[in-house]
Amino acid sequence: MFSPTNVPWPGGKRFAFSVFDDPDSQSPETALAVYSLLRDLGLRTTKGVWPVAPVRKPSDHGATCGDPGYLRFCLELQRSGFEIGLHNITSHTSTRAETQVGLNEFAKMFDTDPTTLAQHYFCDEAVYWGDQRLTGPIRLAYNLFTRFQNNGRFRGHREGDPLFWGDLCRERIRYVRNFVFREVNTLRACPFFPYHDPVRPFVNYWYCSSEAAVVSSFLEMLSEENQDRLEEEGGLCILYVHFGHGFVDGSHLNSHFQELLKRLARKNGWFAPVSTILDFLRQRNGNHVITDAERSVLERRWLQHKVRFGTS
Repeated sequence: MFSPTNVPWPGGKRFAFSVFDDPDSQSPETALAVYSLLRDLGLRTTKGVWPVAPVRKPSDHGATCGDPGYLRFCLELQRSGFEIGLHNITSHTSTRAETQVGLNEFAKMFDTDPTTLAQHYFCDEAVYWGDQRLTGPIRLAYNLFTRFQNNGRFRGHREGDPLFWGDLCRERIRYVRNFVFREVNTLRACPFFPYHDPVRPFVNYWYCSSEAAVVSSFLEMLSEENQDRLEEEGGLCILYVHFGHGFVDGSHLNSHFQELLKRLARKNGWFAPVSTILDFLRQRNGNHVITDAERSVLERRWLQHKVRFGTS
């Protein structure tokens, strides 16, 4: 039913490609350099943002929409056809009240609620994160592998907790990123996403991504060989990326990064924001509800990847 290859993409396109770019360590100058290239090549993707500036010690010094110049840049991206997604409210843990204010600020800035969310690892209000991403014996295996450092740490789904905002997530956000794999055709890792998991009811739909967190893993994932395989398979690549991690040296874009993106853009691909592609897949897959068997296979596959490669 859910083939990871030869998907009938819109407009007769051969494959689909997008990026969710987390804002970690990203300066306005870095963002301008990267997104100018993406825009010029006709690649429309999703840029994650922190809508408000930190009020306590930040975990990261990436730009936020609290910077008026950076906000103007993000609004221009939105007008140019890029999607603006959410990377939690700011770069540190936020209470429920702070999260609610941040969601309202996002909606005021961008005239819409965020459709996509990629959770920031250093925000303890993350929903179903850490060991809560997993079930039963696989959760125990994860906790043993990570020495229980994330056991019960993330509490955004825990009703009654000061960090709880799961109901707001369900009301206002459609898609949340979960498992990341070292596989260029993301559908090969999980053929049926986006999916709903009834065990985790505060998330409407989960989606998966392919590993490209820093420039070295991006260059590996989007190698010429992988590009050709993605095209031959007629699949989908949604990259998990931090464009603030090594893609720009001073004011100069990594030359190999530029070459690979230019090569990709010449192919007959559907280059669309993450939520646009997920909406298409959800219509095709009929609002899939994950089964116990599918969940077990997916969780085990991800944990094996994490043990081997350290994927997020």
